[in-house]
Order: sequence, then C-alpha cells, then structure tokens
Amino acid sequence: MVQEHMPFPEQHHWKKIAEDFHRLWNFPNCLGTIDGKHVAIQAPSSTGSMYFNYKGNFSIVLLAVVDARYLFRMVDVGAYGKSSDGGTLCASDFGKALHQGTLDLPEDAPLPGAEDLQPVPHVLWVMRPFL
Repeated sequence: MVQEHMPFPEQHHWKKIAEDFHRLWNFPNCLGTIDGKHVAIQAPSSTGSMYFNYKGNFSIVLLAVVDARYLFRMVDVGAYGKSSDGGTLCASDFGKALHQGTLDLPEDAPLPGAEDLQPVPHVLWVMRPFL
C-alpha cells in the first residue's frame, strides 16, 4: 500500500523539498531528514532472535524520511529488531533506489553564496549516526 499511497517524490517534489529546507532551516541542498526507531514488541512465537535487538528487548524497526515541514515522504515498517538502521535502509526499497540512483534526485547544485564553486550533491540529514 505504501507504493500506492506514498510513492517516492519526483524530481520537482525533491526540488521543492530542498527549497523548503533552505528557506525554513537554512540548510541548502537537503532533501529530507532520515531516522530509524526500534519499536518494542512482544516477541512473536517461533522467531528465535530475529526480533531481538542490541538493547536487549524485542522490536521492529520503523524507518522514515520527512521533509522540512515534518511530512513523511518515505516509511519502511517491519524490519527485524536485530537489524540496524543502516541495514534497514539498505534493505528497504528507498535504500535500494538510492543506491541504484533511480530516485530521480535533482542535479548537483551550487551552494548559496558559492555559485562560483563546483555544484555539490543533495543530501539526506541523518538525525543521529546509523548503527
């Protein structure tokens, strides 16, 4: 259902998101904020350590990207608790598209006030280091 109700942004959406980050947060070339959260659950039967996480409890992983106005642009729910945020990102459709270069991201752009320098890539702001 996520693909139907929350498709990945297209290039013109990414550009608008970057404009909002620059205007609202003084963060040019930012396409979103990404973070993962381990959500505690009761251990499902017959799953062994699949949902057991590094904090010593059972969880599923929620991974999300939000725009400058805190609107969800991507969610991935349900990775095993044993997975790190980085592992969850790599295994997600979003992470795969990001790695394969198929997200229709905007071209590199110069930073404001540095138009005479080389253009720089757009980025995702990681709320905390991925584990």
